[in-house]
Amino acid sequence: MTHDLLIRNARPFGKDPVDLVIRSGRFGAPGGDRPSEEIDAAGYIALPGLVEAHTHLDKTLIGMDWFENRIAPNRNDRILADRKAKRDLGIDARRQSARQIFQTLEHGVLAIRSHVDVDTEIGLANIEGVLETREALRDLADVQIVAFPQSGMLACEGTLELMDAAMKAGADIVGGIDPATIDRDPVRHLDAMFALAERHAKPIDIHLHELGELGAFCLELIVERARAHAMQGKVMISHGYCLGMLDTARQRAVIEELAAERIAVMTVGSPSAPALPLRLMRQCGLVVASGSDGIQGTWEPWGNGDMLERARFLAQRNGMTNDADLEETARVCTFGGAEAINLTGYGFADGDFGDLVLVQGRTLAEAVALTPQKRTVIRRGRILVRNGTLARDLPHVA
Repeated sequence: MTHDLLIRNARPFGKDPVDLVIRSGRFGAPGGDRPSEEIDAAGYIALPGLVEAHTHLDKTLIGMDWFENRIAPNRNDRILADRKAKRDLGIDARRQSARQIFQTLEHGVLAIRSHVDVDTEIGLANIEGVLETREALRDLADVQIVAFPQSGMLACEGTLELMDAAMKAGADIVGGIDPATIDRDPVRHLDAMFALAERHAKPIDIHLHELGELGAFCLELIVERARAHAMQGKVMISHGYCLGMLDTARQRAVIEELAAERIAVMTVGSPSAPALPLRLMRQCGLVVASGSDGIQGTWEPWGNGDMLERARFLAQRNGMTNDADLEETARVCTFGGAEAINLTGYGFADGDFGDLVLVQGRTLAEAVALTPQKRTVIRRGRILVRNGTLARDLPHVA
């Protein structure tokens, strides 16, 4: 459903006030017939809908009982505990994904890329649950689904076949994870990923936590395959911690290779992982996105899904304090995310989708630093959230 709306006195990216016109769900030039509905933005900053480029909608425990976390901090123990929790806690992927979408909607998140587990224990149940949510809430947010082999692609017999089935069922992106340390065969793992992507004509998004030169080696294998399969602009590296660990010359060389093949990188700015060199990545023309990763789950209890707050985290993790850098982290969580996950019609130009969030603040840098709440969120010209309150006519979520 599309709407006509006039938004008076909005300041795109904190610049001078303008009137924004949305007709039939898209931005248009002022003039002509006056839209039937109008609001006064009162000088608030206008941003395009915030982009959550990496999360796990099927894992969140939002609205459920508190999970007492006694899990060892290493990744393999977390993966095993997460598989057990799916059984023991009754995590309903349909219900939980809807809860997270509604929570992040209040912050202005209108586009989400979610990695959704595929493994030999749950089969396609989580994919099916998030697909159901996506359809039910399609008027509220764009949701992309990554078929994600959390426990490995090759380690458990039958997972590769399930990944193929997940793509046939409606998943949008082929996922992968740590091809050297989990599957212990990076060549076979990556060959299987790219073969799936080619078979289904879909992009790739791989979790790469592997550190130092091992991670850099895996990145080089990914670059080789992106080039060979002509998948420029269709591959994303999620996390890529190794990029924050290499010496200066090696770091630049790897980043330039990624940029040359238009391979995007997603970073959450984790305080417990190496910081990625955001300034260098920007200088080299690398597309950088961000996300919340897991929100209030079995892996860790943190997160609320506010991507403006995530911009602040990125700035803090990289020691950024000047206004230009804070503005750049806001771009990572808007235009960077949109480019990385291949959104179309994104922005404020004529013909772009009429999606935006209004945030109080004198400058964009101030909005990043203070992350004011009580936002107004508009999608396709429809007001979904007004001053922090969800519209009453939105679908019900359990």
